[in-house]
Amino acid sequence: MSAPANRRDVVSNGLALLALAGAPFSLSACISSRRDESFDAVVVRGRNDEALARGAPAFNSVQAAIAQAPADGIRPFRILVTRGRWHEKLVVDKPFVHLVGEDRDGSVLTHDTAAGQRRPDGEPWGTWGCASLIVRAPHFAARNLSIENAFDYAGHLRAPKLAAIGPNGAQAVALMLDAGSDRALVQDVSLLGHQDTLFVEAGRSLFRNCFIAGSVDFAFGAGEARFDACELHSRYREGKPQQGYVAAPSTLATQQFGLVFLQCRLTREAAIPAHSVALGRPWRPTKQFADGRYGDPQVVGAAAFLRCWMDDHIAREGWDEMSYTARTGERVAFDPLQARLFEFENEGPGAGTHPRRRLLTREQAAPYRRITAAASA
Repeated sequence: MSAPANRRDVVSNGLALLALAGAPFSLSACISSRRDESFDAVVVRGRNDEALARGAPAFNSVQAAIAQAPADGIRPFRILVTRGRWHEKLVVDKPFVHLVGEDRDGSVLTHDTAAGQRRPDGEPWGTWGCASLIVRAPHFAARNLSIENAFDYAGHLRAPKLAAIGPNGAQAVALMLDAGSDRALVQDVSLLGHQDTLFVEAGRSLFRNCFIAGSVDFAFGAGEARFDACELHSRYREGKPQQGYVAAPSTLATQQFGLVFLQCRLTREAAIPAHSVALGRPWRPTKQFADGRYGDPQVVGAAAFLRCWMDDHIAREGWDEMSYTARTGERVAFDPLQARLFEFENEGPGAGTHPRRRLLTREQAAPYRRITAAASA
């Protein structure tokens, strides 16, 4: 995995995240320096660091530290996650929980649950339940760490064994912003998975300088999310002529913005052939109605790539269709031209023109570039 070529240090915008201006991240320095750099809890395993004596309670699991956050918090509850692979299935259901890693590549929140695997009650986890980290409260923030779903997707392709959930059971979310999440800020974080890596289902969120790796629909959902200077890294799927899809928005028609990628880089693993990855496809999830269960007609996905650099793995057609269940029960294709999928001033060998690749004018692009999501909170 390579670091984003355009990664930069960004100062906090009021959500009380640290920006260390490129200095080495020291546990002792973080706890013992300025008052606004102190922590409310430290997650540590088998370390006797002098900093722990300076008033930050120590916990041996991330969930245990999250449990100490006040249920009605009105200020950030800041948790330092020290180096290590923290294998936990995490839920954040309290406001203002901020997770800060000691080391971006070394502080890893990981689990390996896939949608088709069974819960303790015997039912499949499903896409909505499989995430390594689920956020269900406002003002969440994460910085300088990695969030991973380590499910063996490549092994599943070779020998499928999971219960089918949708087209397969291999959806394996790393981070999910679920109902209740709003004004989330994720900065200098690596999000690692394969299918469905990042599920932005609800609320407003801002992703800055993040590395997001996956293959199929690896940034998806109904929320309003802005991706600022992130790297979207496509991963190889053996034996698949269609290597994948970057985005899969399921935005409601009443919502102006969905997934907005601003000055991002779209890169790939070396084995991925040219023109084999779509920018995205419109997702129309199935919903229960009084007259049946079918794709929600109020969902008209919205996504835009603005001033991004794209490698040549991006398909010449740009966008692809996605099937959903119609009211009649038959499967029909949702044409990308029926959704709100746009581009503006993209560059690189994967940028181009095609009837499916609708380009915004400068005037049309202005509202996309002005949205601030969590950054204005």
